[in-house]
Amino acid sequence: MAKVIEGLYYSESHEYVRVEGEYGYVGITDYAQSQLGNVVYVDMPEEDDEVTAGEEFGAVESVKAASDLFSPVSGTVVEVNSALEDEPELINQDAFENWIMKVRLSDSSELENLLDAEAYAKICE
Repeated sequence: MAKVIEGLYYSESHEYVRVEGEYGYVGITDYAQSQLGNVVYVDMPEEDDEVTAGEEFGAVESVKAASDLFSPVSGTVVEVNSALEDEPELINQDAFENWIMKVRLSDSSELENLLDAEAYAKICE
């Protein structure tokens, strides 16, 4: 069974956001990486890009498939995980440690539209 962490927010499209103050760290879930298989490339936004909840912000490519990424929150990208440029497989090793983008949240009430760990775990069953 895929790992699901309490205290994170999850989207039905298998992205998560870990909130720290006014920032959210966004990545794909353990379930998503297990379905994709070996990740070979991560297409990430640029710093200062605006992202909108529910809209595409990048893609993850694996040996099996390419999958669009949808932002669970709106805001401004303040950092991307540059380690993934050279080592995209880090997502397979630990999807929750290896976030894709850090966003300054523009509307934290959007978090209410996301799933908690229990609800997300049910989707993955």
